[in-house]
Amino acid sequence: MTTHVEIADTVRAERIRLPLHWLGVVPFTIFVLLFLILPTMKIAVGAFQTPEGGFTVTNLYNLFTPSILAAFDISIRISFASALLGCLIGFAMSAALVLGGLPQAIRGPLMTFSGVASNFAGVPLAFAFIATLGPAGFITLFLRDDFDINLRAMGFNLLSFWGLTITYLFFQIPLMILIITPALDGLKREWREAASILGATNAQYWRLVAFPILLPSILGTFALLFANSFGAVATAIALTGSSLSIVPILLYAQIRGDVLGNPNLGYALAFGMIVVTGLANAIYVWLRARSERWMK
Repeated sequence: MTTHVEIADTVRAERIRLPLHWLGVVPFTIFVLLFLILPTMKIAVGAFQTPEGGFTVTNLYNLFTPSILAAFDISIRISFASALLGCLIGFAMSAALVLGGLPQAIRGPLMTFSGVASNFAGVPLAFAFIATLGPAGFITLFLRDDFDINLRAMGFNLLSFWGLTITYLFFQIPLMILIITPALDGLKREWREAASILGATNAQYWRLVAFPILLPSILGTFALLFANSFGAVATAIALTGSSLSIVPILLYAQIRGDVLGNPNLGYALAFGMIVVTGLANAIYVWLRARSERWMK
């Protein structure tokens, strides 16, 4: 006969037993804690500290100096331009793939390439564009020698606003394709048929039905592309060095240990970047949730 003591021991053992299915997320949780949460907390604390460890708001006040404001301005403009162009081009490609009658055999390779290209950045991407569109790049020399088109004489410079924007498009367009294609797949055929029965033209269907449904997804993806571009560090440093004063390059100069470097100002710069990208990602999550309600 089972005693009360044995029952209590069994209940206690069941309480401390961890479900095995949680073990799968332990490595990911540790990774996020070590490489995302703790560094973010370190940045947030360091932005309000002096080199001696005291509390100060001077670091944040220094963000409003003309040079830093100019860096934020050009970073925001590059991010806006690359996100806008990425959305327009990526949406056109996805619409042609899903709704334009392109062969389905193209979809698999395009989606595979988009998955790879959306994560292709840093030094390899910078080298690829220098070798292609740099002063001695393949396309630059090809246009100059065969078609007498001198990109340099026309004012194009890879180490400039538009040069960096075009480079960012290499991963912005594929990311747009990956995100917007499922949204286009979610447009129900019944909606188009109902609009057609009611006498709506194709333009009216897109303006009054399809586009309002897709708008949250498009705006949310735009916010995500903006954050993706604003936070890109390795590509900008490898491509432009110090010739273009954007926030990631200014941040790198502050924390790498130069004589004039100020690590705590670097923390403040990083904190400002976290705020900007955090707001953009929050907008993306909110708009994504709204679009998913329509697709259900």
